[in-house]
Amino acid sequence: MASISPAPADVRPASKAETVVVTRGVTKHYGAVHAVDGVDLEIARGELFGLIGHNGAGKSTLFKMMLGLIPLTSGEILIDNASVSGSGFRAVRRKIGYLPENVVLYENLTGLETLQFFSRLKGAPLQDCAPTLERVGLTHAARRRVREYSKGMRQRLGFAQALLGRPQILFLDEPTNGLDPEAIRGFYAILRGLRAEGVTVVLTSHILTEIQERVDRLAIMAAGKVQAIGSVQALREQMDLPLWFDIRIASEHFDAVRSALGHLSISAIEAHDDHVAVQCRREAKMAVLEALAALDGKVLDLHVREPSLEDVFFGFSD
Repeated sequence: MASISPAPADVRPASKAETVVVTRGVTKHYGAVHAVDGVDLEIARGELFGLIGHNGAGKSTLFKMMLGLIPLTSGEILIDNASVSGSGFRAVRRKIGYLPENVVLYENLTGLETLQFFSRLKGAPLQDCAPTLERVGLTHAARRRVREYSKGMRQRLGFAQALLGRPQILFLDEPTNGLDPEAIRGFYAILRGLRAEGVTVVLTSHILTEIQERVDRLAIMAAGKVQAIGSVQALREQMDLPLWFDIRIASEHFDAVRSALGHLSISAIEAHDDHVAVQCRREAKMAVLEALAALDGKVLDLHVREPSLEDVFFGFSD
């Protein structure tokens, strides 16, 4: 299968000063169920923003309200300074691309015909269809009917329709479902190119390891509320989760390591053959490094493990 082609790289980075998505006190109630319960967010133009949470946390409901697909119970959502409940949102909608979690396509149309169909709906140029297929790595399957597409190919085609009309804001709900590792890498290359062009991208994902180094900021949702918001590193620091040092050292020097670190605030120290694992609080990081550096070459290698996004997520959502 052909890989997704990245966007051109000769573009300037977008300014982060202008806010393009704003939610204020947004709620959505279904009787006694508070699917979204007082969400406040601000997302900057050109930002790659992640929205994560357990199933039922309210992510998809919030997405649909941002798109104007379902009404708010209370609060306000502004997209590019237009209220999703107002008459001006119709014009803003033309700047938005959307990929739903479950892509539903017409089985008997070819890939090219599918994009042509969506182009007519959006009022987008038909001549953009073939280049968009090429961009997502589906040129080879342009004349094949969608019923012959694999799950990953359908996902690429769904992403392609979201890109039609050159949107300035993209809402992508679980966009990498069914994609292989090569295609996921290409997908995020496209998003980096779009971000550099000033396109705002809001996405959800259950694969936390996939997005932790790829989003600018993210919000963690649970029970309809935003529990935390910020960059991955900022959330790590806010949670104050411990760090792990993986140290490679000859076994006969293990006591030297223990002695060098004995006066520091170490949470745990474990020996495994020629490796020593040391856990410490973040504020002790530099002191541990200095103590290890003073061991006169006894340390053969060193790796510092930051808390993963999964660790951060469970810390805030549990």
